Amino acid sequence: MDSFRPSRRLFLAAGLMAGGSFVLGVSASRSEAQAGAARMTHYVAIAPDGKVTIRAKNPEIGQGIKTALPMIVAEELEVDWGQVTVETAPVDEKTFGGQTAGGSTSIPTNYELMRRAGAVARLMLIQAAARQLNVPEGELTAQKGVVRHAPSGRSLGYGALAAQAARLPVPDPDTVALKDPRDFTLIGTAKGGVDSAKIVRGAPVFGIDTVLPDMKYALLCKPPVFGAKYKSANLEDIRKLPGVVQVFRLEGTGNYQGLQEAVAIIADSWWLAKNARDQLVVEWDEASGAVHDSALYAATADRLLRDEVGDSVRHKGDVAQALKDAAQTLEARYEVPFLPHLALEPQNCTARPTADGIEIWAPTQAPGWGQKLLARELNLPEDRIIIHMTRVGGGFGRRLENDYMVEAAAVALKSGLPVKLLWTREDDVAYDFFRPGNYHRLEAGLDARGHLTAYRAHAVTFSRNGKPAAGASIVPHGFPEQTADHFDLRQSLIETVIPTGYLRAPSSNGLAFVHESFLDEIAHAAGKDPLQWRLELVEAQTGRTTAAPAGSRDPVFDFIRMKALLEAVKERSGWGQAPAAKGIGMGVATYFSHRGYFAEVAKVRVEADGSWRVLKVWAVGDVGSVIVNPSGARNQVEGSIIDGIGQLRQAVTFRKGQTVESNFHEIPVMRMSEAPHIDVHFLLSDGPPTGLGEPALPPVLPAVCNALFAATGVRIRTLPLDPALLAGKV
Repeated sequence: MDSFRPSRRLFLAAGLMAGGSFVLGVSASRSEAQAGAARMTHYVAIAPDGKVTIRAKNPEIGQGIKTALPMIVAEELEVDWGQVTVETAPVDEKTFGGQTAGGSTSIPTNYELMRRAGAVARLMLIQAAARQLNVPEGELTAQKGVVRHAPSGRSLGYGALAAQAARLPVPDPDTVALKDPRDFTLIGTAKGGVDSAKIVRGAPVFGIDTVLPDMKYALLCKPPVFGAKYKSANLEDIRKLPGVVQVFRLEGTGNYQGLQEAVAIIADSWWLAKNARDQLVVEWDEASGAVHDSALYAATADRLLRDEVGDSVRHKGDVAQALKDAAQTLEARYEVPFLPHLALEPQNCTARPTADGIEIWAPTQAPGWGQKLLARELNLPEDRIIIHMTRVGGGFGRRLENDYMVEAAAVALKSGLPVKLLWTREDDVAYDFFRPGNYHRLEAGLDARGHLTAYRAHAVTFSRNGKPAAGASIVPHGFPEQTADHFDLRQSLIETVIPTGYLRAPSSNGLAFVHESFLDEIAHAAGKDPLQWRLELVEAQTGRTTAAPAGSRDPVFDFIRMKALLEAVKERSGWGQAPAAKGIGMGVATYFSHRGYFAEVAKVRVEADGSWRVLKVWAVGDVGSVIVNPSGARNQVEGSIIDGIGQLRQAVTFRKGQTVESNFHEIPVMRMSEAPHIDVHFLLSDGPPTGLGEPALPPVLPAVCNALFAATGVRIRTLPLDPALLAGKV
């Protein structure tokens, strides 16, 4: 995704704040207006006392971007972090560009933009000081919120300069000089999250905390089978229940990402709404789900892997001949399940009808997408839809979809009431946009020296309307694709009505388990140490120039960067040492996704009854030349690893179009007592900076499974992991 580069007109726009103070930028927030602050850019406002307000443009979903992006602005602005207050920017993509949280894109798409936002404001302050002090701009420097004139010893604080600076002509952002990264004093230092204290105090920062005057509570009853149609319900009985305000049917739009068939219940409290829903009896036409069944999917996949060659995804060389010529060949079948997102904050949205539209408070990863979806689904002009971003209590890709926002708006508009729509945990599981499962048949060929010569993979994944469903695309893993002289990746499709979407590290989160586990199998078959074998393959490639496949926009796999990671994780983990005790094993895996490289080693312990736990994970990453906030970066790697280990025990299955599992008792999440020790280390490279929400997750799944093999001799090829396979193996 290209960076959003605003025009000068969008960068700054003149106006007046309350009390007559001059402001440049979009409308002022209440706190800025109360402070009489002068807005220097859309991102920076400075009060007369020198306090600085910086706006964070993207949704905060726990990935730390509300801290990281303002840190970048503050670095170029030359202010102490202690002077800064951070506020969430309004939803206005015409001004701010894309305001989404997904794909680890916030840093790569906004890094330079945020630097220029701070640098423009700094230059304007210097220009204002030059006029006040009657000296050349070149004799002035800015540091820690003060502009200084060294020859005369005079200085002016930003607060004294802001109003005059805001009246000056706006410099062209592309021509403003940026700091030399060697001079950074804020970027690269560890800072706590700007909302952390509020969260600890229980301040209302999340969408679920929103309260409006005269607000009512809404709950929907949707069909248990995806695509089912409403037939009848005991609506009159429900209207008579205590606290029930309104009950009515919502007709679906036919868009599975928008408004589904449902019965809406509005009550004075959420518990009264839930009590009413418990007594609601709806008859649905469930014929749409008849063939959408996990057992049927598996049987279909078996047939496709056996009888079809699939459609080509990526191909080079002559794999069939290379497999015939190989000194040794291997074959394996792998399988990964559908997965839910399991964000701790259930889906919710608060909506209030306005005179000509709707006002929304939502924990969303994509407010602009939600605005467009609302306009289409409810036939509203976009400029009549006001959306307020709240902090998000976990997203992991689920809240890129805004179906809950459409539901709340539809209920508010039909009832004429301000309502808070809140899903139950069971709703959250049943109506997720699931990570699609997939099935794989893998083959590999080795020469007499144990080098990988051929790699063939046939994957069965899921489709909607004949095309790979959201999150279901089969993409090549750069390691075998680039190291094998002959490579072939194919896919076959199973049509589904199950809603699918993007889970943290989409595609890579499942494909890493498949291919990195198989690479471990290949290394052992070759009689090689798995980590050393990977290094041998990497070293054989470092002298070659690798070109991107024709038509591909994917970055080229950089073996030099991966080699450094493997060497570092080998040293940090003490790889190669004999196990400390029976049932202890170590495994390694690598992956390149979302512009980030990671090599990880997991250490596990397996008990005689097959129970297991991860003792420690070493993770070494390369996400470019800059780590904006090391504290937030470590947090993201640790969270990714915990998520990944948790996924080894999770699955969602379907019976005739209906979700079987319902809550955490059937889809376990990792408990604090189960969390391993995690060692995080970063290698800075000359690559552009990228995000960290995703690239550390994919390799931990195969690293753990490869460690389980080292401890027990049992190869894990199907998830979720069945502990019975490990029982009696140590």
